[in-house]
Amino acid sequence: MKIVKTENEKYCHECGEPINRKAEICLKCGVRQEIVYGRSTERQEQEKRWIVSLVLCWFLGVFGAHRFYTGHTAIGVVQLLTLGGCGIWVLIDFIILLTGSFKDADGVPIKY
Repeated sequence: MKIVKTENEKYCHECGEPINRKAEICLKCGVRQEIVYGRSTERQEQEKRWIVSLVLCWFLGVFGAHRFYTGHTAIGVVQLLTLGGCGIWVLIDFIILLTGSFKDADGVPIKY
């Protein structure tokens, strides 16, 4: 049985159980949780990955740098050899990144 977290919950970074968003200690495993004020660390990391991917695509996209960064090594090599599909592939990737539909090699969306 999979437990789904609600809007006012977060996952314990040690055991993965859903706990109250404001909880300092997980009731199941007893591990102290990281307290983040403002935006969550996960959200900040996601925004950073999106910005880095976008900048790599814009400046080094013809070399497939954004594909290597996101774990798509095989596609990165193809883009490197074809200079990003003569720039067309890079433009398409850039638009996909802007719309938030780009995913890394694990299938996790890279979006703002």
